[in-house]
Amino acid sequence: MKESGVNIAVLVDGDNAQPKLIKEIVEEVSKYGKATIRRIYGDWTTPQMNGWKSVINQHSFNPIQKFSYTTGKNSTDSSLIIDAMDILHGDNINGFCIVSSDSDYTGLAKRIREEGMFVMGIGEKKTPEAFMRSCEVFTYSENLLEEDEQVNETINAKKENRTKQIIQKKTLSTEDARTIHKAYLISVNDGDGDVAYISQIGKNIKKIDPSFDIRTYGYSSMKKLFEGLADYQVIKNEVNGLDYPLIKLKGQ
Repeated sequence: MKESGVNIAVLVDGDNAQPKLIKEIVEEVSKYGKATIRRIYGDWTTPQMNGWKSVINQHSFNPIQKFSYTTGKNSTDSSLIIDAMDILHGDNINGFCIVSSDSDYTGLAKRIREEGMFVMGIGEKKTPEAFMRSCEVFTYSENLLEEDEQVNETINAKKENRTKQIIQKKTLSTEDARTIHKAYLISVNDGDGDVAYISQIGKNIKKIDPSFDIRTYGYSSMKKLFEGLADYQVIKNEVNGLDYPLIKLKGQ
């Protein structure tokens, strides 16, 4: 859920991220706050950074030059980390988004959280677990890509005046099923009875596993996910005309 007044510094490891997802990255960050600082780090004299050059101005990102003085060493990491520490001790930023799949940013993420600031990560599914767990929220770049492709397919389907199943639902992994159940139990214990607000379950899921993402399974909302799970019942709960769904474990 987006928090009002949260200014986020978006720091992109240009050696370790995909230029084609820059729009989706900004949109993902906007769910949690405003991307006020936008920087992409890399050696802009190399062909490897050419893909970024056509998109930085479109999305108001500043290119940060870092020459690679030593073969085999990634100087981008240290430059991004140093900048992050400078920003951390400023007065204008309340949170960070680190875009990379590199474990070298694990310590940075931990340090930001120690200051009580929000930190999210965006990277590929190959990202080491240590980095993902150090963030409050971690989004797989593959999910951003799939979501964008699904939107395009939906638009094309409407243009052709035909309906089709755009999203193929996937079976919940054992680990994610366990995470959901733990989050449900925690949420129930925080309240009364045997029901829990779906929004509270979502928050507790992120506390247990920052990388959990409903889009991995083809769902567009937490409510739709629970409607697709056989072990849970979604209970409609309207307050002042707004729906605040409750979740109950079937058989209770």
